[in-house]
Amino acid sequence: MNLPPEIPPEQSLIEYPSQFPIKVMGAHVEGFVEAITHVARQFDPGFDASTIEQRPSKGGNYLGLTITITATSREQLDEIYRTLTTHPMVKVVL
Repeated sequence: MNLPPEIPPEQSLIEYPSQFPIKVMGAHVEGFVEAITHVARQFDPGFDASTIEQRPSKGGNYLGLTITITATSREQLDEIYRTLTTHPMVKVVL
């Protein structure tokens, strides 16, 4: 697997640590919010689930969440995106 070249901290557009919002969309089913909270806490142990913003789709079949984690490194962000995109309950991560 080829990894992207390391971005020097001075060239990063993100200063660490920082509050970093991630949008996650999945089916509007029981346990979805809890599953995403669990993933968020794996990467940010201090993640506060009460800060999750929820937006149901017009038809109510999907639920959009915005989770805001404390980002500490590019590697951490890459890993949380990888974990979320491969989660069986997740359809889209932005």
